[in-house]
Amino acid sequence: MTIKSEINPGDSQNAGWRGKFAGEALIASLIAVAWFALAALGTRFGFWDWHTGAHFLIGTPGQGLGRFVAGAAVLVSLAAIIVSLSKAPRKRAFMLAFAALLVSTSLAGRFVGATLNAEAKPPLHDIQTDWSDPISPSDALFTEREATGATNPIEDDPLIPEAATARWPGLAGQRVAEVQEAAEYIPGVHKSPKQTPYPLIAPLVMDASPEAAFAAALAAIDRRGWRLTLAEPEEGRIDASEENFWFGTRDDILIRIRAVDEGVRIDVRSVSRTGLSDLGANAKRVRNLLDELETRLGKDL
Repeated sequence: MTIKSEINPGDSQNAGWRGKFAGEALIASLIAVAWFALAALGTRFGFWDWHTGAHFLIGTPGQGLGRFVAGAAVLVSLAAIIVSLSKAPRKRAFMLAFAALLVSTSLAGRFVGATLNAEAKPPLHDIQTDWSDPISPSDALFTEREATGATNPIEDDPLIPEAATARWPGLAGQRVAEVQEAAEYIPGVHKSPKQTPYPLIAPLVMDASPEAAFAAALAAIDRRGWRLTLAEPEEGRIDASEENFWFGTRDDILIRIRAVDEGVRIDVRSVSRTGLSDLGANAKRVRNLLDELETRLGKDL
């Protein structure tokens, strides 16, 4: 007499509903990743404004839907892990659940990291090398900013706006120049640039000609793919802008080149067109640009 097995071979491999649940957990984790990508790209392509994409769909510390999306993906993935280990067969269900957990925790980790970075940085979106002699934008850049609906003005001595009070108590009304200086790395005072929110932001002075510095700046802009708005070699002025890949927002870069007794002095200003805090992007951009210019000019010596 032949005895038929009551175990379905397919269930043995797929772990039945547990395997299905693990697969759905993986799909949920991928949907969470897509949520963040679409929230940003939707802003870039004009489906909703910057505040909706960045603040509501993604979120700032303690706000927005992103924290719930990332958290839910992690919880579902953990539940799938527990269920997959409840009884044999485990292999397929566990592999799917583990993949879901890797995706969801990676997403949540990046979200938490961005949140901590936002909390550690002061509410600045305008950084420059010398606030005592600020760089002013050209008429061409003013026109371009107005055409794109820039909400952040470019001022000679800006103050931290009242909107910063909720997340940065006590900073509203302070001079941006003073807040930037307090956040910068100072050699001899701080052991490492990692101890401060910003790297050292100071003018670059080198034994080189203004013509060489101007050419080096144009080459650096071209390498980075920035949009060039103004290039006046006689005045030593360059205005350019960089577009954020995800949101499509733009930050403006103003470069001033002057002859000095030591050779040439290069000042840089970087300012976001929208947003209260730039999460350190402008300071990083200024520092990286100055480092590249120093390297380029050093090779010519």
